[in-house]
Amino acid sequence: MIEHDKGLVLFDTGQDRRSLTDPGYFPGGPAGQIYRRLAKFDIPAGATLTDRLRDQGYDIADVRVAIVSHLHQDHIGGLRELPRSARILVDAAELAEVDKKFAVFAGLMREHIHVPGVRFTAVTPQRVEDPAIAPFTHAHDVMGDGSLLLLPTPGHTPGSMSLLLRGEGLPPMLFVGDVTYDVQRLAADRIPGVGDARGLHEVTKRVNMLAARHPSMPILAAHDPSAAGLLATALREHGTMQV
Repeated sequence: MIEHDKGLVLFDTGQDRRSLTDPGYFPGGPAGQIYRRLAKFDIPAGATLTDRLRDQGYDIADVRVAIVSHLHQDHIGGLRELPRSARILVDAAELAEVDKKFAVFAGLMREHIHVPGVRFTAVTPQRVEDPAIAPFTHAHDVMGDGSLLLLPTPGHTPGSMSLLLRGEGLPPMLFVGDVTYDVQRLAADRIPGVGDARGLHEVTKRVNMLAARHPSMPILAAHDPSAAGLLATALREHGTMQV
């Protein structure tokens, strides 16, 4: 969660606990067999997105913007809980994948993406003149003030996006979704096992170049066990903004 002057901003929404409790959550047939074999989660009762935000002192009704790094199930699980007033940002290329014939085999379950009341805002990063984000040349300015930039980081999925946070008194912070599973692997150019290998190597190179430009920038991956510690250290050393 990011506290911005214009409202609360959420990056990804986690896994839906109904995937554990609803026998019909996953599709049938061969695709369902794959999901049930690979999608093993431990989500206790009282750990929905709403619950987790409340535990941190936030009301989900106050979320103004939700950014979805990509549309795999473990990043969209809380979409149904978001207030109808929230803007939900997804890369346009990612949305285009959802209705393709074999999307379910690429990790995209339409029934949990196109849900009643959930409206996406499709994002297409535009060319920007900002040397501070090189080697990236395209971005989407979420709030219009340069503090939250969405960077195109395709590879894990065709429309994966990362979020660059820049706040006064803070080092830049980069939330990368599933570009990597931990920062050590990223630094060693060891890519995740899911996605387009060539694209992942290219985006890994770009992220590492950006990191070299900003040595104090923590890189925060969704599945990295060390991410919370990296974030806490960054906030403790530099920040007043709550993330």
